[in-house]
Amino acid sequence: MDDALHVQDNGDGSLLLTIAIADPTAYVDENSELDLIARKRAFTNYLPGFNIPMLPRDLSDNLCSLRPNERRPVLVCRVTIAADGTLGEGIHFSAAWVESKAKLVYDEVSDWIEGSGDWQPQNADIAEQITLLKRVCEARSNWREKHALVFKDRPDYRFLLGEKGEVLDIIVEHRRIANRIVEECMIAANVCAAIALRDNLGFGIYNVHTGFDPALVEQAANVLQANGVEADPQALLTLPGFCELRRHLDALPTQFLDSRIRRFQTFAEISTVPGPHFGLGLEAYATWTSPIRKYGDMVNHRLLKAIITGQQAEKPQDEITVQLAERRRLNRMAERDVGDWLYARYLQPMAGTDTRFPAEIIDVTRGGLRVRLLDNGAVAFIPAPFIHAVRDEMVCSQETGTVQIKGETVYSQSDKIEVRIAEVRMETRNVVARPVV
Repeated sequence: MDDALHVQDNGDGSLLLTIAIADPTAYVDENSELDLIARKRAFTNYLPGFNIPMLPRDLSDNLCSLRPNERRPVLVCRVTIAADGTLGEGIHFSAAWVESKAKLVYDEVSDWIEGSGDWQPQNADIAEQITLLKRVCEARSNWREKHALVFKDRPDYRFLLGEKGEVLDIIVEHRRIANRIVEECMIAANVCAAIALRDNLGFGIYNVHTGFDPALVEQAANVLQANGVEADPQALLTLPGFCELRRHLDALPTQFLDSRIRRFQTFAEISTVPGPHFGLGLEAYATWTSPIRKYGDMVNHRLLKAIITGQQAEKPQDEITVQLAERRRLNRMAERDVGDWLYARYLQPMAGTDTRFPAEIIDVTRGGLRVRLLDNGAVAFIPAPFIHAVRDEMVCSQETGTVQIKGETVYSQSDKIEVRIAEVRMETRNVVARPVV
C-alpha cells in the first residue's frame, strides 16, 4: 500500500487534492548497496501467484507500507482541482510523515458508491472522503475526455493458482469506480510531477510517447482515408491532431479502424527530458507514484526532494533510461511466457471438446487469425484452413485487416466471434482454435 489520498472541499466548486506516496528514499540512500540492487532490478516483477520485489520485502511490505494508524515517511503533492477538472497552478510538493486512517478495498468502495453490498465506511469522515474523491474522479475524467485522452475500460485477468501451481480458475477483473478514482488521482499527481520537474530542473524520468512514426504516418493517413476519415499526415504528428483523431475513433461503433492504425505508432519510451505522451494526450508525464516497485519513480522522488530542499540535483544519466526500458521489456517477456504456459495448461483439457468461447479478432495474418478469448484473456490462433477449406478462394490480408472468401468480407479485425479449442501444443505453448460456424 504505497499511496494515501485526502480531499478538502474549498467551498467554491474546487477541491484541494492531497496525494501522499510512500517514500523509500527515506531508507535507501543513493548509490548505496540497496540502491544499486534496485537500479539493476528496475521494477518489481509481477508473475502469476508471486512477485519478485525491486526492494527487500521488509521495506516494500512493512517499513514503506502506509498501514493504517502507523507513522510513515512520504512525499506529498497538493493541487487544486477546479470544478471543470483543470489542475490549479499552485502545485505544492513537500516531504512529510503521515498516518493513514483506513485501508479500503476497491470492490467494497465501488459497491458502496453504486448502492450495493453490505460494506459501510467505518465513520462519517471516511464516507465524506469517498464522496469527495468521486467528485475529483468525475471532474478529472471529464477534463481528460475533452482536453487529453482516456483509455477505454478493458478487463484484467488474474490466475487463481493451487498449491502445486495448477490453474484453478482465471478471474476477470473489471475496472470499477474505485479503480478509476485512484487512477485519476495518480495521473493528476504524475502530471504535477512532470510540471514541477520541467519548470524547476528541466529534467527527470519522463514517460514519452510520440504517437505515429513519421516514417509510417503517410500509410496511417491512407488507411484512415480509405475508411472515410479525413487525415492530414502532418496534423497527425501533432499532439492536438493525434488527440482529435483518437476521440473520433473512440466514438466509432467498432474498434476496427483503431486496431488497423496501431501498427503505425511508435512505442512508449523513457527519457531524461520532458516530452509529450500522445497515448495519454498530455504535454508531459513523469511517474513518481510507485517508487516501491519502479526505480524511475525512486529517481523522481530524489529529484522532487531536491527541489523541496533547494539542493543541487544532477540530471540522470541516459544509460538509466536504457536500462529501465530493457528491464521493462524483459519483465514483460517473462510475464507473457509464464502466462502462455499457464494458459496452455488450463485450456489443454478443453481441446477437441464442444466448449465454446467468445473471442475477439486481434490480428489478421496471411496464415490466419489471432483471437483473444474474452472469458479468460488467452490468445489463440485460427489457421486459414480452419476458416475455409479452399485456400485459393480465400484472402487473409494484414493490409486491410480482413478475411475475404470469394471476394466477400467474412471476418474483420476487432470482430467478435465464437471459437472452440482444436489443439494445445504444450511444447510451444500455442493454442489453436477453430471458429464456430
